[in-house]
Amino acid sequence: MPRLSVNIDHVATLRQARRGKEPDPVAAAALAELAGADGIIVHLREDRRHIQDRDLEILRKTVKTRLNLEMANTEEMIRIALRIKPDLVTFVPEKRQELTTEGGLDASGNRAGLRQNIARLKKEGVPSSLFVDADPVQIRASRAVGAGYVEIHTGKYADEHDEEKRNREFQRIVRAIRQALGLKLRVNIGHGLNYQNVLPFREVSGIEDYSIGHSIMSRAVLVGLDRAVREMKVLIQGRS
Repeated sequence: MPRLSVNIDHVATLRQARRGKEPDPVAAAALAELAGADGIIVHLREDRRHIQDRDLEILRKTVKTRLNLEMANTEEMIRIALRIKPDLVTFVPEKRQELTTEGGLDASGNRAGLRQNIARLKKEGVPSSLFVDADPVQIRASRAVGAGYVEIHTGKYADEHDEEKRNREFQRIVRAIRQALGLKLRVNIGHGLNYQNVLPFREVSGIEDYSIGHSIMSRAVLVGLDRAVREMKVLIQGRS
């Protein structure tokens, strides 16, 4: 049965808009877990635009499911991950000017640095995932640098309005999932998934974890976080 991991970055974004204390992403994580989330995701950005070091420290102590730390492949972030020891580190590309992560990591073009830091984390018992596009070259590179997981970027699929083009992108993702599984990589998917476009993936075997944040938090504004999480989990597990 696929798992649902909830990204709580947007709760921190709302808090940081006023530089205050509310809403607290730590509280949101606890509520999401009570609603059935199988994991919590945070992206600790280099500019600390939303999630703060304080959040990560407390989440490591309070998350009862799985804590997935998204981060850039930098020495600062590696040291933080080695100290915090999340259940999974997901390496993502990062640009200061972007509103959200815009595409997959170039694993093929950064093999040496990724291989070294994945090995450092593995030595301390922290598994690594690479957030990559549905590109055969990037999937092969992910295996070559020693990652145990890939998270396939679904953003292009989610953003495509033309039905024919969206279906082609969906099939490209499916091929990438099959390729990754064939290389003995564990597979997560995420970015831009919502209560409608997630449905076709229920027919795709091998997906371990759905990483979803924005659509859940957007729905939570209207119906509450508990209901938003529960409804998404029902959808990904094919119970409706």
